[in-house]
Amino acid sequence: MRTGRAIAWLRGVVVAVGVAAVVGMVVLWPRGDAPDLGIRPTTYVDATVRSIDTRDCDSVEVPGALSGCRVLGVELTSGDRSGTTTTVTVLDTQLEVPVVHDGDRIVLLDTRSPDDATRYTFVDFQRGPPLVALTVLFVVVVIAFGRLRGLRALFGLLASALVLVLFIVPALLRDAPALPVALVGTVVIAFLALYLAHGLNVPTTVALAGTLASLVVIALLSLSVSAATHLTGLGDEAAQTLRITASELDLRGLLIAGMVVGALGVLDDVTVTQVSAVQALLRARPDIPRRHLYSEAIHIGRDHIASTVNTLILAYAGAALPLLLFFAEGVAPTSRIITGELVAVEIVRMMVGSIGLVLSVPITTALAALVITPDHALAGHSHGHAEAPVGEPDDDPADRGDEWDRFAPRDDLDL
Repeated sequence: MRTGRAIAWLRGVVVAVGVAAVVGMVVLWPRGDAPDLGIRPTTYVDATVRSIDTRDCDSVEVPGALSGCRVLGVELTSGDRSGTTTTVTVLDTQLEVPVVHDGDRIVLLDTRSPDDATRYTFVDFQRGPPLVALTVLFVVVVIAFGRLRGLRALFGLLASALVLVLFIVPALLRDAPALPVALVGTVVIAFLALYLAHGLNVPTTVALAGTLASLVVIALLSLSVSAATHLTGLGDEAAQTLRITASELDLRGLLIAGMVVGALGVLDDVTVTQVSAVQALLRARPDIPRRHLYSEAIHIGRDHIASTVNTLILAYAGAALPLLLFFAEGVAPTSRIITGELVAVEIVRMMVGSIGLVLSVPITTALAALVITPDHALAGHSHGHAEAPVGEPDDDPADRGDEWDRFAPRDDLDL
């Protein structure tokens, strides 16, 4: 009876949060035109490198002088001149342009200049085909292993991307308050991702409740720590550009919103794992006391958190590796480098996210141990239980003594 009352309360809270998120999305939905970010219309065309000629060209920095350059002979494969050939000049001083080889597929900026020699400039390599192939491989692997649940998880991923592209980003561009937008968006994403992947059931609701509680903690921590450390959001070059082109944007709010959104993906993993651990323990031993159930599940959570925090640190370090190498060559003291905004932002992001992850384990495990019953653990777990009706264990827990004795310590083994 007490468990049923706890489930009812939990469902009521989750439904109330869901309704509030929908209302918030309606209120904050992007309306009107986005501000002009000062970005000029551009035309890009695809091309294939057919020849490379190294020679001396007129220097841009010193009129009349010569500078080393590469003249790329390219065949245009898109645009109004598709099928024709032209040249692209790359000066040796253009260090932002990588080394290209004959046969490389590249992207060019079409400046519409009447001078064909300067009309096209190098932008990037074409990465569409390998990215499409990788996406197809990802979908195949997920469905092959996850089957129906993997397919549902992909739908959840698609729904999350739609919320991000159709709501969060446009709302932020229209100067909506960043933290409410991030919270509303992440709550909606959490509902869609979890329920689509794992179904409408009590264990999923428990995982969702743990995720939502942790998101609130991360949002409050991000807000307070960003203010205490005087983070401005100007450490990123793109943010500095936005301050010029869209001065009304709240850059600190954008920074906090990024921390909240970025933490959601790992939170889902941790909370679902804890709920699954509780379910597995209940399937193995339905008569386990609630306190013992929590204690055993929290051991699993500690191991998971230890590896997850290490993963987060390595992920951030890997992403910032070029930046770390740049600072390693400098002469600034280490303390100045660490407390500089560019590095401090990443430290705050990592620490706040990790604190939220750690707290999600006891929160989710406590909720799961309180409300999940052996019936919930057996429902949807067909392996070995297909003959048992949903809601009825396939055998009496009291008859499992001999089975559990096999896992007890034995004194008769000569080791």
